[in-house]
Amino acid sequence: MSGQRKTPQARDRTIGAQLRAVRLEQTTLNLEAAARAVGWSAATLSRTENGKRHITSEDVSAVLAVYGVPVAQRDELIESARAGAQAGWWSRPLPGVVPDLGTLASYESTATALTDWSLAVVPGLLQTERYAAGFMLADGAVQKDVETRWMARLRRQQVLPRVDYVAFIHETALRTPFGGVDALKEQLAHLLEASHRGRGVRVVREHVPHRALLHSWLMLHFPQAATVLHVELYRSGLFLHDSEVRVYEDVRSELDDLALSGAESRSMIGRLLEGL
Repeated sequence: MSGQRKTPQARDRTIGAQLRAVRLEQTTLNLEAAARAVGWSAATLSRTENGKRHITSEDVSAVLAVYGVPVAQRDELIESARAGAQAGWWSRPLPGVVPDLGTLASYESTATALTDWSLAVVPGLLQTERYAAGFMLADGAVQKDVETRWMARLRRQQVLPRVDYVAFIHETALRTPFGGVDALKEQLAHLLEASHRGRGVRVVREHVPHRALLHSWLMLHFPQAATVLHVELYRSGLFLHDSEVRVYEDVRSELDDLALSGAESRSMIGRLLEGL
């Protein structure tokens, strides 16, 4: 068994889901029997199938050899594991940027849909530079790290053209002038532009009681793996998986009912912008 030398990334969720599908659809092995045949513990195989450990191409080769899959299929999955292991920009440590950001960016790079829920700050994927810098400084960042952190955020934003994205934004976030009033004006104008370009921007009004007020989060959907939820904490983050995500899927449905429509949200953002 290969050592766990790296933190699990988004590609591990996809590869693990593929290995689980092969076991269930092309063998008669249950989890315990398959693990014994590979020479692993059942816990290790379970974590592999759920993308909770880094999976090497050697791991994939060992598992598929035991499962007896056709050579062409085996070679394709091994090559996919090799290709997915290629480093992206997020794999390199960046000064002033929390390590969890690399894991989040790797998830975003393979997601097909993203849902943001943000209470007090415009979501990072929709932030402008001056607004983002204002928030970072308020968050305690030192000036020399702000540019690096912004460049990392800007790179994350590059996923938006290819994913189905919707941001539910609480009205409070639209009234808080991180970076000053001019920065907020620029930010609101950017939200209007993003909405016109097809990004889902939905405002949730103030003073409406609902359970989503507890905290902000980002939900990530994948084509061949289970949904993952990221909760941003103070200078760190937490990833939730499987059964932990289900309640948030219910909350997302509630937000869809509570939020203003896209057109109503644009109208409200426009009024806020005019009032500044």
